Amino acid sequence: MEADTHRPAWKTLLAFAIIYFVWGSTYLAIRVGVSEVPPFLLAAMRFLVAGLVLYGWMIAKGERSPTARQWRSVSFLAILIFVIDYGLVFWSEQRVPSGIAAVMMATIPAFMALSEIIFLRTQRLTARLALALLIGIGGVAVLMSRSLNLGGAPIDTVGAVALIIASMSWSVASILTRKLPLPPSKVMSSGAQMLAGGVFLAVTAAALGEFRNFHPSAVSHGAWLSLLYLIVAGSIIGFTAYIWLLHHESPTKVGTYAYVNPVVAVLVGYFLGGEALGLRTILGTLLILVSVVVITTTQAKKPVVTPTVEDTAEVAES
Repeated sequence: MEADTHRPAWKTLLAFAIIYFVWGSTYLAIRVGVSEVPPFLLAAMRFLVAGLVLYGWMIAKGERSPTARQWRSVSFLAILIFVIDYGLVFWSEQRVPSGIAAVMMATIPAFMALSEIIFLRTQRLTARLALALLIGIGGVAVLMSRSLNLGGAPIDTVGAVALIIASMSWSVASILTRKLPLPPSKVMSSGAQMLAGGVFLAVTAAALGEFRNFHPSAVSHGAWLSLLYLIVAGSIIGFTAYIWLLHHESPTKVGTYAYVNPVVAVLVGYFLGGEALGLRTILGTLLILVSVVVITTTQAKKPVVTPTVEDTAEVAES
């Protein structure tokens, strides 16, 4: 981390505002986009363009392109992160409100904790972690339960399952990020992953027949603007702010976006997207966020490499 005590405070505040509010608002932009554009195709367009920009920028700066071995690792991670994770997020937002989708994706730290306990053995299942995991599971149950009388309809089961699979895929990719050979430059690595992910998403969209159902002339200006927002604000500007913060602030501070984004997404969905905000949504969100805060502030119990935000977020958040 750079020890730059003379940088203007407004730069830090602006960077945090970007990763808090821009990333939180991208969930509504996704919902607007998938209402008119097939989901995997929309995701492909977002990450192809953003990946080309980041990858091209690094090449123009003289950064070396990934080696063949690194490209294999990049491609494998791209499938987990973009095709499975982001692809399912885009797909699920045809069935699940954008705010709830963000809340469900906030369960990623819970799956990361389970991976730490079961596979990496860098965590022990303490009473604190066990309680946090149970609280998070309770939050998901509140959002999905059809028996609890909390007002408002439970979220679509298929959409919820897709989001859980997406969270698990991101968690696995985060673990593998520390194991696979990747470019030393985090921007190059992420740009290459976005680019490869965009290609794989396009192939997936073609395999699902989404190109046949897509007519660009029928897409409204609002949907095109949502795609532009996702590319420029969500991926390029958001990721740049995120990387800048990692070099100027502690990973713990930067990691606060994990529990601010869902709140922003719920409020943006309510005020701008007309999404419901009843007791079910509020209670489920609070339970999941409490779980996230406890898990992300629990330190590893063994002197092994501890996961940080920098480890677990190789690409811009939705």
